[in-house]
Amino acid sequence: MNTYSSIPGDRSTQRSYSIAKFPSWWPSVPTFLSHRVRRRLRSARSKIRARQSPTSNIASLSTSFNPADTIRDLRSHNWTAYDAQYLFLAVLGIFSLSVIQTPGPLIKTMVAGLLMTSLIIPITRQFFLPFLPIASWLIFFYACQFVPAIYRPGIWVRVLPALENILYGANLSNILSAHKNTVLNVLAWIPYGLTHFGAPFVCSLAMFICAPPGTVPVFARSFGYMNITGVLIQMFFPCSPPWYENMYGLAPANYSMPGSPAGLAAIDKILGFDLYTSTFTASPLVFGAFPSLHSGSATIEALFMCHTFPRLRPLFIAYALWLWWSTMYLSHHYAIDLVAGSLIAAVVYFIAEAKFLPRLQPGKNLRWAYDYVEYGEAAEKEEVFDLTDFESLIPHSHSESDDWTIGSSSGRSSSSSDPKAGMRSPSSDSWDDETLAGLSDHEDLYRKV
Repeated sequence: MNTYSSIPGDRSTQRSYSIAKFPSWWPSVPTFLSHRVRRRLRSARSKIRARQSPTSNIASLSTSFNPADTIRDLRSHNWTAYDAQYLFLAVLGIFSLSVIQTPGPLIKTMVAGLLMTSLIIPITRQFFLPFLPIASWLIFFYACQFVPAIYRPGIWVRVLPALENILYGANLSNILSAHKNTVLNVLAWIPYGLTHFGAPFVCSLAMFICAPPGTVPVFARSFGYMNITGVLIQMFFPCSPPWYENMYGLAPANYSMPGSPAGLAAIDKILGFDLYTSTFTASPLVFGAFPSLHSGSATIEALFMCHTFPRLRPLFIAYALWLWWSTMYLSHHYAIDLVAGSLIAAVVYFIAEAKFLPRLQPGKNLRWAYDYVEYGEAAEKEEVFDLTDFESLIPHSHSESDDWTIGSSSGRSSSSSDPKAGMRSPSSDSWDDETLAGLSDHEDLYRKV
């Protein structure tokens, strides 16, 4: 029923109209209609009310250069416990920049200033904010070499070989590297020395194009925090790699010892120039064998790519196993290191999948095909037809999560500025021809963060 009232302070006959709604305490009314029929009725009601096609703004990117937009987003941001990650990253970054001796203060200040500027400008913030954990990991990894040896724990030389023999009955790295030739050297070099460094960018590009909006930021954060966890373990639990056992046996190690390219030295001979020898000799973490971040990176990449391209799962698993073999063949890691790296990556991935990772939707192979995004694990909820559903006839304003949240995306950022883009439409399988204007008051059923 439509009701009207005079506008206060106006003597004219101008009227303002509103739609009567039932009170929130109105009891639920049972229905004998099936779940599917009720959804069809709600879909028809939405079409009569909206008569517009779903918007695709969720897949758009911010083009604003105005820092005021960032300040406005911060003021309207719904702060949660997940935002403590920025405090952790700030502490880690301040520690790293304080410890680093080379380059000097001017360069360090410039790097910090550029990073802060990229977080203030909206058009760069949408890329650098998810990249922040990766940047923190890279800076922290580089700073490890400047931590004085007196503040670092002793190096474990015997523990990994002992665990290797206990768990597997032999040193798998020595067995796999016993027989070497040029073909095997090149096959081991490809995943360990080439694709390892380029795979994160290739995976990000593939997921940006083909995965739901918001997948790449979750991947970037997961990748960064996985590596930060690995470097922290390497700092507090330093262990010698297989090449150390081959060169020095089980003699005690110290932090003044240089690193070694191990099997990658053969690649330098093949190429005819120094590509890996100087790099691994001056490694910031010479005794960072456990866990293997090569294994962790390959595993988390494979898991995210399996999520995006389920039919190619055997290919991604084969790549991870290929990298496992190459790390042991090149004498850079024990098998136990690989298992530990993969376990850390799997834990990070499944946490992200359960809470933050957008779900795939059938028949949608490009990000621009998504009209709405569902987060976390799918859960079927039983609906009760309630007379308070008439409240959905009145437009609601939505405070959509912005890109400061841990499961952020450019899609969320654009949705926060457009109430219509922030609405959710039902799944295309059983909610055919639904529009985004239909389920504003049932958003919690389709989006879990």
